[in-house]
Amino acid sequence: MQKVISKEIMKQSDEYTIKNKIPSLKLMDQAAKAVMNSYHFKGKVLIVAGTGNNAGDGYALASHLKEKNIQAEILLTKNQFTKDGKYYFDICIKKEIPVFLYNQNFDFSKYDILVDAIYGIGFQGKMETKIANLINQMNQSKKTIISIDINSGLNADNGLATTCIHSNLTVSIGALKPGHLLNMAKDNIDQLINQNIGIDIIGETYYLLDENDFKNFIPKRLNFSNKGNYGLVAILGGSQNYSGSVKLANLSLSALTMGAGVSRIIIPSNITQSIGPYILESTIYQIPDKDGQMIYNEKIIDKSLEKVTALLIGIGWNQNKNNEKILNYIINNYNIPIVIDADGLNTLAKTKNIKPGLILTPHLKEFSRLTNLSIEEITKDEINIAKKYAKKHNIILLLKGPSTIVTDGNQVYIVNSGCPGMATAGSGDVLSGIIIGLLGYKKPNIKTIAFAAYINGLAGMLAQQEKGSVSMLASDTINHLNKIVQKFTQK
Repeated sequence: MQKVISKEIMKQSDEYTIKNKIPSLKLMDQAAKAVMNSYHFKGKVLIVAGTGNNAGDGYALASHLKEKNIQAEILLTKNQFTKDGKYYFDICIKKEIPVFLYNQNFDFSKYDILVDAIYGIGFQGKMETKIANLINQMNQSKKTIISIDINSGLNADNGLATTCIHSNLTVSIGALKPGHLLNMAKDNIDQLINQNIGIDIIGETYYLLDENDFKNFIPKRLNFSNKGNYGLVAILGGSQNYSGSVKLANLSLSALTMGAGVSRIIIPSNITQSIGPYILESTIYQIPDKDGQMIYNEKIIDKSLEKVTALLIGIGWNQNKNNEKILNYIINNYNIPIVIDADGLNTLAKTKNIKPGLILTPHLKEFSRLTNLSIEEITKDEINIAKKYAKKHNIILLLKGPSTIVTDGNQVYIVNSGCPGMATAGSGDVLSGIIIGLLGYKKPNIKTIAFAAYINGLAGMLAQQEKGSVSMLASDTINHLNKIVQKFTQK
């Protein structure tokens, strides 16, 4: 796993390291060397420099490029420098590195590589029109662009931007920031590398999970075992208006592919005929209904949940008073792992009956309903809002997005596997099926939920390679799950 820290923690860590370990000038030089070692520089390089210490990293890089006989030039946005930045700028002048002051007629066509050293993590507020024009010109140049620390214009804490650099490579310095991963980040960073230059991280840390964190996560199947050893998981959902036959089948299939022993689909009687042909490996339990909506009956609910070891509620469920009663009854009377998704979340937003231990898997709109915050408010501070919500209710929260946030209120894991092709109907349902399948036999903790998100993303990426981002379906992700499961199963 890799550390992910906020902009403020990065600043504090920088200050601590400079005070106790590495002088600031040396740290700036190490940042420049880290960028130098992250890419095979060749041809003619232009360092585009702002006015802060990020520009200082750029000047130090220009100096190192010159030493390697790589032609480097500097483009200033202003004749303004920090103390450390000026030190390395003066070295560049002594080495006779050409320096220019930006104007809108500047010609980028004669360069092979552009290095973005304009803002770094320091950007906040509104961007000057002049700088926005510069960034647009750099993006439109079609040249290779390398950003130092983070793409200029991209908010380091949330990955939002109005105008920002689109980089071929971003070299994060010290530790990753949330802005490298969330919201618009993946659309603007083609490749991301973090370089540890000796900064001691002081303060709250989140973690980006990777393959090494999940080695042998799925236990080996024993010969002396049966389906009962791997859980009976249930999926309660569906309605006449949202029968979602294929979705419910996908949920069942993804749950079984993840290793659950038995998958039970609990649905209104009215939609059994439409769903039945799609459900081959799972069992179906019918709940009496009225006009395609489940009727609230405690004895029938108890019967439907007999021997169930983990439950998923809400896919295609619709919202009505009966479903509110059903949800409340189950939450209040069952201590098995309960995952709530889709209309289960919308129903929960009305009942407010959030019992400790629940697992909630909202996308931004559903989380907006749960928190009574706007999507705009949430995206500006996703991690903190998610963490506080999970802490307040003592639950596990999986917040879907370009990168997924998983938190129990104490730890925060970020999962950035996945691809644009997964922006299609049913992808979230497949993820819920993966989660419930794992919960048939794995502990309902934050790592299990993060693993579900991680392998869902990996399977989606394989599917996109085969089908392309436009034509890919949610079922394509399921079709590639088995390959991913094998990778993480004990031998």
